[in-house]
Amino acid sequence: AIQRKGPFLVEVVAGRTYYWWTCGLSRRRPFCDGTHKSTALEPVAYTATEPTTVEQCGCKQTATRPFCDGTHENL
Repeated sequence: AIQRKGPFLVEVVAGRTYYWWTCGLSRRRPFCDGTHKSTALEPVAYTATEPTTVEQCGCKQTATRPFCDGTHENL
């Protein structure tokens, strides 16, 4: 299910691992909060290499998980 037609802007910290939600159930979107445990889906891990702002996919249709690739523009 499409959660958002556009990315989430996320400020990341170098060396920290972030978990992008894939199930659509998380209340901490775009981050996993563990609610996927009732599904067969698993979160996607991303470790930041530098402090920056990234665009995490909101529609969950991206080919570059967890990052937005603009796919939402064609939905």
